[in-house]
Amino acid sequence: MDGKPGLRERKKQRTHTAISEAAIALFLEHGFNRVSVAQVAEAAEVSKRTLFAYFPAKEDLVVHRLADHETEAARVVRARPDRTTPLTALREHFLNGLRERDPITGLNDRPEVRAFHRMILDAPALVTRMERFKTTAERTLAEALRDTADIPEPTARLAAVQLVAVRWALAQDNAERLAYGESADERYAGAVSDAEHAFALLEHGLGRLSSRE
Repeated sequence: MDGKPGLRERKKQRTHTAISEAAIALFLEHGFNRVSVAQVAEAAEVSKRTLFAYFPAKEDLVVHRLADHETEAARVVRARPDRTTPLTALREHFLNGLRERDPITGLNDRPEVRAFHRMILDAPALVTRMERFKTTAERTLAEALRDTADIPEPTARLAAVQLVAVRWALAQDNAERLAYGESADERYAGAVSDAEHAFALLEHGLGRLSSRE
């Protein structure tokens, strides 16, 4: 055995790719809410039954493009160097993503990326679906914190919720700015400043927030 996928698996992958590409093309051209599943199936030359076998819900046609990032924070924590805290590893990973214009940080203004982010922001169903994305990220990060940093429950879970929320908010702010006109280069300094501030809040806590007079 050479480890290569068989004919059946290659065919399934081609079908998966064809459906995904047809869906994204239609959604970008017409808007997520204006395209039906039947239209996607027709464009991909498959039946609706086949489409749903690969993508159980319409929102999955979009969100699957981000699936690798669901467990990204957990992978960063598990792979961090010795004597590096989880917070430091995640901070450096996010800042590096900004430098490299990683689309998941929201700081990428290629037309296709900008259009993809705008499509999500303009579709309430997709925004809601992304909450499940966050839930998976929180769960897997909490597991990584317990396994590698000896952090007990509920501390690991509460820390994971905060870390995922901060990364999510930073990326969403960047994506919103770029989706409606600002360039990545114009936004970069502000994105770094916001990230540094956010991770400093996580590191030092909220106790220093000013009280009301």
